[in-house]
Amino acid sequence: MTAPETVSKDAPTPASWRDSVAVYLQPRVLVVMLLGFSSGVPLALSGSTLQVWMKEVGVDLGTIGLLALIGTPYTLKFLWAPLVDALHVPLFTRTFGRRRGWLIFSQLLLIATILLLAIADPARSPWFAAFAALLVATTSSTQDIVVDAFRVESLPESEQAAGMAAYVAAYRIGMLASTAGALFIVSGFESAGVARPSAWMWGYVVMAALILIGTITALAATEPSQSKSAEAATRAHNAAQRVLHAALGAFSEFLSRKDAFAALAFVVLFKFTDAFSGTMTAPFVIDIGFSKVDYAAIVKGVGLAATLIGGFAGGFVARRYSLATSLWIGGVLQAIANLSFSWLALIGVNQWALALAITTENFTSAIGTVIFVAYLSALCRNPLHTATQYALLTALAAVGRTYLSSGAGYVAKAVGWPVFFAICVLVAIPSLILLAWLQRRGHFDELGPVKV
Repeated sequence: MTAPETVSKDAPTPASWRDSVAVYLQPRVLVVMLLGFSSGVPLALSGSTLQVWMKEVGVDLGTIGLLALIGTPYTLKFLWAPLVDALHVPLFTRTFGRRRGWLIFSQLLLIATILLLAIADPARSPWFAAFAALLVATTSSTQDIVVDAFRVESLPESEQAAGMAAYVAAYRIGMLASTAGALFIVSGFESAGVARPSAWMWGYVVMAALILIGTITALAATEPSQSKSAEAATRAHNAAQRVLHAALGAFSEFLSRKDAFAALAFVVLFKFTDAFSGTMTAPFVIDIGFSKVDYAAIVKGVGLAATLIGGFAGGFVARRYSLATSLWIGGVLQAIANLSFSWLALIGVNQWALALAITTENFTSAIGTVIFVAYLSALCRNPLHTATQYALLTALAAVGRTYLSSGAGYVAKAVGWPVFFAICVLVAIPSLILLAWLQRRGHFDELGPVKV
């Protein structure tokens, strides 16, 4: 597969605003956008939203931090990504195609696991809740494997820019729906007289229903032509041969590249500053005196707007500048944004300060995410194992959120909130050092032009 290309600094801009807007209305872009929403919803349900639930029922702050380990499937999904690249799902693949069959199958499993988490009671059965959350993370990461491969393979170069920005913006909206939206729904049920455990249950039931947006989209979409070609190329092979080829081909091709291990370390660390602070953002806001309704209202309002603007700003930055320069901009912005929470911790409960902190975090994080996804997409070149390579890269990116961030609660308890968020800025330094080193080694030049 030809890697998407980055429009250089000197590349011509679109002919008109009408042309720029029209590309976002292309069917393939709309499909990618809606699948991005479906991918964004589950992450918080086993993460920050579950942490708020735990906080409300009195779970210890350190234990809440350890819940980050539930995200382990996101870091290990490359282990079963070759199965997604190579195997057929009985009935689903024959009916819908290679990618769409896996999409619909994984989404139905995801709905079932979210409903299982909905009936959990963390106060009485924390281990059952943790197990259900682990199943949500597993099925969600499987959906991500397929969506990422579908996105990379289905968009032509002329629609990569719009598709990338739309996907990331919709992903962030999905995350907002399962954080602020879920908290609003739970609070609404409680206001209507529903007991707290039942309110949380029905909140998660609504979140499960949102996954149907992705299922309906997958039903309406068409199978990517590159996926059809890859399927035809391996039709003569049996299942074991296809799995082996997908696994070995993906890893050997990537590891044969110059500075492969340094690039993988950069993938792990680039979003770590976001992950380390994001693990504790919701508990922090509740801990300093805001209600979950206050937090939800601000995240739902200014947070949503900042996410949308930041996503398209990230697309603009990546179109305007080289990939390396864009990564510098995104990396620095998402790091210094943490200082807004240090400031909020110092001044205490203030609605305007919370709005500013949430706006800053969502805006800069969206910029960094769009640019980072563009970089990951540029590293995936072969449709025979797109899912496996992209899963490996995103799994490594999740290491920061899952393992490196698991002690964030203990750090916050030890140093206090203002210093904790200052530390979140400092943890970005290793990724920036690696970025400078890779840039000097010509790593980004070797990727070729990458249209994001």
